[in-house]
Amino acid sequence: MRRLWRGAVARERDGALKFIGDALITDSSGVLLAVQVADCLPILLVDPGRRVVAAIHAGWRGTAGRITEKTIGRMRQAFGCDPRRLRAAIGPGIHACCYEVGREVEEAFTSQFPYWEKLIRRVKPSPSQVHWQQRLFSSLPPPAERRPRPALTAPEAEKRFLDLVEANHRQLRAAGILRRHIWTSPLCTACRTDLFFSHRAKHGHTGRMMGLIGLRR
Repeated sequence: MRRLWRGAVARERDGALKFIGDALITDSSGVLLAVQVADCLPILLVDPGRRVVAAIHAGWRGTAGRITEKTIGRMRQAFGCDPRRLRAAIGPGIHACCYEVGREVEEAFTSQFPYWEKLIRRVKPSPSQVHWQQRLFSSLPPPAERRPRPALTAPEAEKRFLDLVEANHRQLRAAGILRRHIWTSPLCTACRTDLFFSHRAKHGHTGRMMGLIGLRR
């Protein structure tokens, strides 16, 4: 029996081991691997033939660091898994419709992935939005008579939206998993706060969901 994980190891108050990281792999039966998420993607992998499972926590940093590809690589190296036999499930997470990111995130992906234009969607503010802000600014009193004015959106300013699902789906395919062996949840956690926890939609005041995978004895 072998168990692998990426990250640090700590202990709970009762002495139980606690693995801290973005990926866990095991071929031990009767063991459940779990990842907690509240917008990041839970990705679960299984090799039915070799009886090996993995659980991945894929946020933007882990995704930019190719955590999904690296986990499959470790499964091949340590357990002899053939990616063509692997099954993958991408659970509910924040989708491109809601995942607005800054320049730091954009640069992380543009520097790593030649297909970054498939992952980052740039949206310019509408002319009506810019015009409304310009009218609001022109109606305000001079600076000496009021508090500092709020920042206005420049006409050339852009918003950026990251597609975490597409990014990880491409990593699964690049690692050798067949497209028909990948299941992806169509649900966005930020859109469906009636069903899921969302760190982004609730501004950090939310719970966590758990993705679980394991082997029966």
